[in-house]
Parts: sequence; C-alpha cells; structure tokens
Amino acid sequence: MFGDLFEEDYSSVSNNHYGKGKKLKTKALEPPAPREFTNLSGIRNQGGTCYLNSLLQTLHFTPEFREALFSLGPEELGSLEDKEKPDAKVRIIPLQLQRLFAQLLLLDQDAASTTDLTDSFGWTSNEEMRQHDVQELNRILFSALETSLVGTSGHDLINRLYHGTIVNQIVCKECKNVSEKQEDFLDLTVAVKNVSGLEDALWNMYVEEEVFDCDNLYHCGTCDRLVKAAKSAKLRKLPPFLTVSLLRFNFDFVKCERYKETSCYTFPLRINLKPFCEQSELDDLEYMYDLFSVIIHKGGCYGGHYHVYIKDVDHLGNWQFPEEKSNLDVNLKDQKEEAIDDPLMILKAILLQEESSLIPVDQLGQKLLKKIGISWNKKYRKQYGPLRKFLKLHSQIFLLSSDESTVRLLKDYSLQAESDFQRNDQQVFKTLTSKSPGLNDRPSCPHWFDINDSKVQPIKEKAIEQQFQGKESAYMLFYRKSQLQRPPEARANPRYKVPCHLLNEMDAANIELQIKRAECDSTNNNFELHLHLGPHYHFFNGALHPVVSQTESVWDLTFDKRKTLGDLRQSIFQLLEFWEGDMVLSVAKFVPAGLHIYQTLDGDDLTLCEVDIADGEDIFVWNGVEVGGIQIPTGDDCEPLLLNVLSLTPSGEGGECQQLIESPRVFPSNVQLGTVFSALAIPEGVVLISNTESIGEESWTTVPKEDLKKTFREQGLRNGSSILIQDSSSDNSLLTKQGKWITGVNDTDWLQVKNLCQLESEEEQVKVSATVNTVVFDIRIKAIKELKLMKELVLDSYTLKEAGLKMGSSLGLCPGKAPTSSQLFLFFAVGSDVQPGTEMEIIVEETTSVRDCLKVMLEKSGLSGDTWHLRKMDWFYEAGEPLCEEDATLKELMISSGDTLLLIEGKLPPLGFLKVPVWWYQPWIPSRPWKSRQDQASCTFSQGGDWRAASTQGAPSDGHAEGSLLFLGDVDISEDAALVELKSQAMTLPSFSEFCIPSPAFLRAWTVDSKRPGRLLRFHHQQLKEYKLGRRTEICLEPLQKEENLGPQDMLLRTQMRLPGKRAYALPMDMVWDTARGSTAGSLRQRVADFYSLPVEKTEIAKYFPEKFEWLPVSSWNQQITKRKKKKKQDNLQGAPYYLKDGDTIGVKNLLVEDDDDFSTVRDDIAREKQKQLAVGKKSQEALHVQSSDAASGAETLARPRGPEASLSIHVGSFR
Repeated sequence: MFGDLFEEDYSSVSNNHYGKGKKLKTKALEPPAPREFTNLSGIRNQGGTCYLNSLLQTLHFTPEFREALFSLGPEELGSLEDKEKPDAKVRIIPLQLQRLFAQLLLLDQDAASTTDLTDSFGWTSNEEMRQHDVQELNRILFSALETSLVGTSGHDLINRLYHGTIVNQIVCKECKNVSEKQEDFLDLTVAVKNVSGLEDALWNMYVEEEVFDCDNLYHCGTCDRLVKAAKSAKLRKLPPFLTVSLLRFNFDFVKCERYKETSCYTFPLRINLKPFCEQSELDDLEYMYDLFSVIIHKGGCYGGHYHVYIKDVDHLGNWQFPEEKSNLDVNLKDQKEEAIDDPLMILKAILLQEESSLIPVDQLGQKLLKKIGISWNKKYRKQYGPLRKFLKLHSQIFLLSSDESTVRLLKDYSLQAESDFQRNDQQVFKTLTSKSPGLNDRPSCPHWFDINDSKVQPIKEKAIEQQFQGKESAYMLFYRKSQLQRPPEARANPRYKVPCHLLNEMDAANIELQIKRAECDSTNNNFELHLHLGPHYHFFNGALHPVVSQTESVWDLTFDKRKTLGDLRQSIFQLLEFWEGDMVLSVAKFVPAGLHIYQTLDGDDLTLCEVDIADGEDIFVWNGVEVGGIQIPTGDDCEPLLLNVLSLTPSGEGGECQQLIESPRVFPSNVQLGTVFSALAIPEGVVLISNTESIGEESWTTVPKEDLKKTFREQGLRNGSSILIQDSSSDNSLLTKQGKWITGVNDTDWLQVKNLCQLESEEEQVKVSATVNTVVFDIRIKAIKELKLMKELVLDSYTLKEAGLKMGSSLGLCPGKAPTSSQLFLFFAVGSDVQPGTEMEIIVEETTSVRDCLKVMLEKSGLSGDTWHLRKMDWFYEAGEPLCEEDATLKELMISSGDTLLLIEGKLPPLGFLKVPVWWYQPWIPSRPWKSRQDQASCTFSQGGDWRAASTQGAPSDGHAEGSLLFLGDVDISEDAALVELKSQAMTLPSFSEFCIPSPAFLRAWTVDSKRPGRLLRFHHQQLKEYKLGRRTEICLEPLQKEENLGPQDMLLRTQMRLPGKRAYALPMDMVWDTARGSTAGSLRQRVADFYSLPVEKTEIAKYFPEKFEWLPVSSWNQQITKRKKKKKQDNLQGAPYYLKDGDTIGVKNLLVEDDDDFSTVRDDIAREKQKQLAVGKKSQEALHVQSSDAASGAETLARPRGPEASLSIHVGSFR
C-alpha cells in the first residue's frame, strides 16, 4: 500500500548536480508531466492513500454523482477564498471534491494531488501514511458529504443515488400474519467464504427462507403462541447505483488470527436483481445492472495495496493499446488462431479445396501439416486423440472407407459446407478490403481502464476475470442501472456541466503549466559553453595560456543542446565580428600545465548531444593547425604532465654543500622518460620515482636504464608526481639503500600537529608530510584523519515546509549524522525471517549502485563472499522481488528513505533465467518405487542428506502421511526452457545420483507450497515462463513407476483403502480422474469404484484435510433435507466445501465389510488434541508476552512494530 512512498513528489530538488571544477547549477522545479496516451489523469499517492485514490476515481467516473456535485454553486457552498474568515460557512469538503474532479477532467497533468482534500478532512501526515479499509472509507465519506451538504439543494445527493431498502419478513404458518422490518442501506455486504459468487450470495440472502419449527418455534403476536413460521429478506427499493462490499477478511477462531479469503468468487458484468426483489411485476430491464467499477485489494489482512478497474462510461479516455498495430491485424490474427484451434474447421477447409472428393487419410495429415505448420499429433492428439479416431467420431461430417485408408465429406454436408465456406471467404475478403476503424470508434466495446494511483492503463473486459481469486482480488463492486443513459453531448466531452468558474480556473492553470513546461524545457536543454578564442592564446611550457587574462580570452555562451554542431559554428561566426580562414571547434580541458586540446568536433549535421558535448564544456576556437605560429599537439596521448623534478645543486662556499632544488616541469605524456636529462642539461644520470606507501612515509624507486626509453605514461606518472634526478658520477646520495630519505632532509618535509581538542584520543600529536606549497586546509584534513576526529556539525537548515512536515507530525531523535538531500536512510537485515528491532541502519548516496550498496551492507554485517543479493521488503513484511540490476542506482530502482532491504544468501541468476531449488518428494516411505543405489545394496539411506518430514507436526502416519522432502540442489535454467529440460538438469545434480530414474518422463513435477506439493506441472514440453513460476518458486520431483501423460481435464488423486476392523488405511495409490464431464460427487464415486473393482452403491469416499486432521465425506444422494429452500445447481467438488485439486488424499471405504461413517484414525485424534493444546498454549504465551512487554517497555529499545489499526474519521464543520 505504501509502495509509492515519496516517489511522486517533485517539489524536493537536489542541488548535488555539479562536477569537479564546474559551476553549481541549481535544477529548476519541474512542473508535473502531461497526460499520457490514455488522456486520463491518475492521483498521486501521499504515502498510504491508495484506498482513497481508488474510491475517488470511482466517484469521478460516476457521471451522475460528479454532475450533481458540480450543480452546487458558490452561493450554496461558499468560496475557498473565504475559508479563513471566522464567520464564513464554507463547505470545504464538497468544494475540494469539485476542484479535484475538475482537475481530473481538464488539467493537463499525469496525476492530481489530494493534499488539499485530505487537509479539508482534518487529516495529519500520520493519517495520510496509515493504511485503512476502503469499505470503511466509503461509508465515512458519504456521511461527511451528507453532513456538509445539509441546508443545500444537494442535501439528498447520497440518498438519491445510493440509498436502498431491505425488508425482513416473518410469516406465520398458522394465521399467515406478516411481521416485517425495513432496513436502509447505502451498500450491500455479502459473504465470500464458502460461496461461489455474487449471485450465489444474493440467493442465500434474499431467496432462501429460514423455517422455525420443532425446538425453534416463533411466537406470533396474533396467535399469541409458539407457531411454525418462515423468515426471509427481500430488496424492496433499488438505488440507481448499487455498491457491493465483499467480506474477504475473516477470523480464524482456532489460530486466533485474521486471514484473507482468496478463493474464487465470481461476479457478472450484468446482473438481474429481479429474483431478489420484493416486487417483481415490472419489466426485467428495471432490474438490470451493469458493472462499472471494481476496487481490487492486493496483499493480506495487515497490509497491501488498492487499485481500481473502471469503465469509462462517457468515453473520456483514449482506450487504445500501444502494442496493437491496428484492428485489422488483430482481427485477422484472432480469426487465424480460432481456425487453427478448431481442427474440424481446418479439415473441412482442406477437403473442400480438393478437386477429387476422396483423399487418403495419410495425405490429409500431410496437407494439415502444410496448412498450419504443425502435425496433428503435436497439435491435436493430446486433446482429440488420433486423426482416424477423430474422423470416426464426426461421422455426420466425414465418411471413412471400410479399411479406414481414405476419407471424404458426406454429400449433403459437402454442399452446405461449401456454401458456408464461400460465405466465410467473402466475409474475410470484406474484412481485408474494408477500412479498419479505430478502437475508440467501437461503441459496443466497453472501455475499461486500470487506474493504479498515478498510472492509468487500458485493459480489456476479460481482464476482470483475473480478479476473481488470489491475493490480488476484487474487494468492492459498483453497479449502475442499465437504463441510465448518458446524453450524446456528454460523450468524449470533459467540459460537460463543469461550472464556469472551474472551467476558467482550469484553463488558466493549463496556460500556466504550458509556460512552466516551456521554461523548464528551455532550462533542461540549454547548457553553458566556454569558448576559448585561439588568437587570444599562446603556446608556452607545453600547454596553451591566455595572452592577456582569462576573462578576456573566454566567452560564455548559452546554447540549446538539441541544435546541431553547424548551428553552433554559425552562432559563433555571428558573435565574432571577423574571422579569417577556417573555423575549427575542438574540445579542450584545463590540466595543471594549462589548457590542452583533446578532440576536434566533426559532423555539422549531428546535435550537440550526439557529439557528446557536456554542460560547461570548454570549446577551443581556432584554425585547427597552429596558434601564434606554433603547431599545437592535440589528443589524449600527448597530454602535458606537470611533474615535480628534484635535483641537487652545489651551495655554500666552494660548493661543498648540496642543496635540494624542486622545480615544476612540463613534459608530454607520450615522450620518453630519458628526455628529462636534456631538459635539465644533464648528460646522463639516475632517475628515481616517488612511491607514497602511507602518510608520512615516502620511498623512491630507481628506474632501470633500459626503462628510460619508456614514456612518462607507461611509467605510471601523473600530474603532481615527483621524480628525483641524480648525477651518476656523484657520490652524494640523498637516499639510503632502502630508498628512504635520510634524516637531514626528512626534517624539512614534515610538520608536527598537536591535538588541542577537548576530546579523548589515542594519539596526542601526529606528523604530517608537506611542502612549502601545501595548503593549510589539506594539513588540517590529514591531521583530522590521523587523529580519528572525523566528526562534523551538521546544521539542519530546512524549514518544516521544505522538509515536507505538517503540524502534529511525529519526529524521532536518532544518533548519528543526518542524511543530506542526496542521501538515503535505509534499514537492512540478514535473511528473510526478520524480527522487529533486529534491523541495522546505513546512510548511502542515492546514486550508489546496488552492487556497492550490497558491499557496504555485507561489510557492516561482518559477512563476506559474493553469493549474496538484495531484496526489498514489502509492506506485509515479506521478502519481495530481488534487485536484479546490480549496476542500477538506488534512485533508478525507486528506493526511498525508510525502505528495508534484505540480505539474502545466494547469487541471482542472469535476466531471463531462473534459479529453481529442486526437492525430491517421496509420497510414502515404506514402498518407494525407486530406491537409491545405496538402498539397493543395504536398504538404508545415508547419503545426500536426511529425509525431512513435510507434513504438519503431529500428522498421522498410518496410511495418509504427507511424505517427505529431500533437498537436491539449485538448477539455473532459462525461462524459455521446457519442463522436461528442468527435469533433465535436475537429474544431473550430485544428490540425484543416489536415485535410479530411467528418464525425465518417469518424474512428476510439483511446486512446493508450505513444505507440501502444491500445483502439478503437467505438460512436459510447456515453457517454464508459461507456468508463471516467479523467482521464489521451488519445485519437487516425484518418482513414477511408468510414464504418464495427463490431459488438461485430468485430476490426480491419492486414494487409500480403509482397512476393515482397523482405524487405519492401506498405502496410497495414484488415481487419474477425468473431469471433462463435470467434477461431481457421483462421477468421482464411479471412478473410485471402477478403480478398486467395487460396487458403486457400496463405496463410500471422503477427502482428507491434513492441516485440520479431518475427513469430509463426499456424498451426492445422502444429503440431509434442510428447512431452507435450496437453489438447484450441480455439485462441483472443485468448489466449496471440498476444493478438490491435484494431489489431494481420498479415503475409500468398502461398505460390504465396514458399515459406519467414521473415516478418522487414532493418529488423527491425537493430532487434533495436540493442535488444541498448542492453540491454548499460544494464547497464554501471548498474554504473558503482553504483560512482560508492558513491564519492560520503559527499558527496551523501541522496535518497528506492525502498523497499528486505527479508526478512520473525517472532520466536518456544523452547517445546520
């Protein structure tokens, strides 16, 4: 929910945009970006307001609500300019809503701000950062609006649009007296648990009756006695807009915790409410409602994120998909795919195009391969069987010969098919020749958008089905009456019924935005160039220097970097009053020796960006050959180096004493080192190079005579390097044999710095190396480092407004230096199981790469190695997606201050690859179908690791144990690889060598979910990316005794026969159940009876729930007759309450030998009892923990707990 924390705030600007030697250039405040291709505006997230944004967008896309609010003028609501006046009654909330809706309609920005609106709610920054429930907000916002609109013409706005009534009735069976009670509603709350969908929930609420009889009689006031009665509820009045809240959050009384229902819950795009209404004599159209908004919640019950799917009723947005080329391409592609997916259509087309009516079946298969590019066996065999079998099944169309070698179309069908084929052919031709209309020109196609805070994207209507179930699923539904028609003038007209004062305000704001964007564009695309004019320079001492002064020799020019080099040359021509000869522009840079030319700019048609000219670049303007009659060396190779050359000269009387002379000398970096002798007029000598090993100690290395032919750069010399020249004939050396200075010279190159600070330090003084040209500031910095006094006073110069704080905000005092505007304050922890209060903290630059950030965290954690990676913790305290791009900066990955990063062991695979942990899964230990090689010899398992139980502690082991998991290793594999390739690579793991598996076809693959097999991966040749495994999915492999090829409708179940006379089961056996004709209880019982060769009427089955240690009997005819009218529907075992799926355990009982209804075992009873004891113990531990934490709260360091749940409120003034 807090994923966009501070991400979209463009008001804070960093001043850290300058390089070394560059002039500080402050970046201007950038206006918000214009709308994207959808032409719709999102809403910026203030940190935790995604729930508010989703509801506001729904109200905005309810035109009737928006226009009713716009109809209230300033004479009724007041004016925002008067809100500070003490006696003025300004209805701030509706005024701010009007202004927000006008901005969403007309202001050209990608996202609007709700800051003014939340301020009118009376919310502080704490409220804007705290997550709340959108269903709660819907009721509170409507209540606040009703209060705000009291005394205006819009006092009944909410009731008029959203108010409905329910009538609860109790009918006496004796006197037929009806007792009723009416209830009002603004939204309907419906159950999700154990309900298949919205219509099913409404049926349970408003169609089924509760009967009072037997021990539960009703007291009738008319009869004055206890009688039989029926209780029911009906919808009496329907509102124009129906809001439905789904109860996805429930409480588990066993575990004593909340949880989210993620089961499948369907809802229709159009619903008929007639069966649920009290009055049903009207036309069906009066009861028809269309879905136009779905608010979606992603996450768990303690946190998450909201976004909304919205239908654009007025077609205000541009509903077009950038990836689609045109409707024609899409339609032809769909027609082609539809034709290829239907083998009947393909075969008929082939036979109709044959001149002879009879064709061999083998030739028909070849023509099919030529037509669609894939053989029958690869495309259709798995679903439809062999080709000849398919032709025989459609005997009403195809006629096979007696030996099944040839086939033709039946005569009667051939004539009909030929006319159909011609008609379809004409239709395709018509599609090809007709002009393809734009996507927005299809009035029949509803325009849906996914609005996720600032982002607005078009979606197709079928995308709504993806929100039926899962962690990301529908949470609120909004329907509008089908009879509500919009006027034609409102279509694609965002100015429709917007008040004049708001139109004028938005028009003025758009003009201001355009001006700001133009200024910002000019500022961002202009940069400063420093022009150095050749006639004002002369070449001296290896570099260029100004003849007069730097000010007169350099001209500053502001230029648009989008213009070409030719434009720049022309501009310079116009600036100069005269210029003789050719004008050459070259990139120059200042080095310690002076100005040096590096690169000549060519290509007048290229822009300045394309020729890599940077802001603040130095451009030398000359003729390209010489300056002042001297030919100028250019390029990086001949860059001048300023070196410190030390040599001995005689001093004193008679020249008996030697004096060390240090003189700066400039040499081209590409000349030989031996040229230093000719520069100093020394015939020959010894050259020594300085090597600084540590502060305060300097050593010298003698250059061998053969290395004097190497260049200065090859010797590793740089600007400021020191070289010592000694005459080879002189015996007076200033160096010892170890290359260290002797004491006499050493004393002249050091300064003694004493520590006079009132701080404790291990050292009181330090010796700092220096020369007579050393700056005192450098000495101070070196001394501070040596004395370990690196502490600075940071002035917090920001105002509260600049810091983005509001009155009432909570601040925390933390030790350490405060981060600057270009730094990030981050939490980090090792591993994914993070306990509150165990996180560590660091401050890094926002331009730090992920790789460097990882190194810093490893160093601070005391860890080593290169097998670690970073993951960002999401807002329900789980490890999120890894930070894969190690060279990307934290700013580019939108890492914000306050985020928590997790150090996870394991190296990340490259992009497009998966690192899949692979486990060996043994469903039952006693009779393993495949033994390890060591088992074959000794029947024991000791290598490769220990077997680890995957079932819940205390699970029964007599017949329905969950099996065991053994970790084999990790497999690095491409997402484009097939499942069979994953199995093949897993077989090459060292731990796998303990098992004898003939081929990958003898392995069954499952995902691992909560240490149990989860989803069955059934297609060998399907690509891994099509399974959508994700980067955290683990796979387990189960051995098979024979190859299997499961179809899409086949369900794999573990069946166990109950042992007669014992509360135990035999070993499990795998059974494949074909659910193509329905997954009903009768179908499953028939399949189990056939599998075990039992009479179906003497077969009883039950599903095992291992997490509860319970068996649920599966029955289709022994259902109890309830006192409530049931909706007739076919039972589906894949829905509630069984939720049957691959890998489930089915207990089987033979009623011929054991006729009771008990499926449980002794171990089940023991495990359930332990589970109860654990639940009781957990409650007592939590109570003790609360007491102890209260007692120690004053002494312990505050941890970062899960965000507390607080009530939501909106403050409204009194207008009565």
